[in-house]
Amino acid sequence: MRSLVVYVVGSGLRAVDVKWVFNAGYAGCNSEEVRHHIEELAALGVPAPKTFPTLYPLGSHVVSQEHLYQAPHDKTSGEAEWALYIGNNENEHLLMAACDHTDRALEAHGVAWSKQSAPDFIGDLAWRYSEVKNSFSDFTLKAWVKDNQEEQLIQDGNAGLLISPSEWLKKLEEAGLARPGTLLMSGTIPMKKSVNQFSHHWRVELADHKGNISRVSYEIERLADAWE
Repeated sequence: MRSLVVYVVGSGLRAVDVKWVFNAGYAGCNSEEVRHHIEELAALGVPAPKTFPTLYPLGSHVVSQEHLYQAPHDKTSGEAEWALYIGNNENEHLLMAACDHTDRALEAHGVAWSKQSAPDFIGDLAWRYSEVKNSFSDFTLKAWVKDNQEEQLIQDGNAGLLISPSEWLKKLEEAGLARPGTLLMSGTIPMKKSVNQFSHHWRVELADHKGNISRVSYEIERLADAWE
């Protein structure tokens, strides 16, 4: 179990315990966009899924609010997402920014393995889903990467490009997996092909239209090579 601390809009700081994690994949509402993402990953050697959306159950140890990831090699990168935390009742479900950091080299051998090998970074601010349910599709979702002190926008879209939290709640309930303490990662939106995803800094923002922003920001440190 992992504990997170978030500032809930209109309520203040709150600590939540994460017991189960699910990473969604290929979860775009637009089939063209989904195919685009599949092509992005295929270019990195990742095999296409048999069905989509996909869902990967993970250990809660992957959840992080740290600001550093120590990577074993240069082929790891993030993905801008939102995260849904399932509380004890409908009014306790929370939404926040997230970044699914993934080992792209390992992903070519097994997506589920790669999801377990790197952190799911979670934002610092959250909204009660019951309070933003009708406007959440218009929330902006963006990501930036940085190399040599120059930051570049690599993902730019909105939450409406992805399967909604309501749909995911229904899917999880039907599967008997919508338990309090569950954290669902949404899957991601397309990346700009002209921007290098293998950068040393990732930043993600999920924002409403009232000035509230949930942020994720972290550095990637390349570890020394193993002595083999």
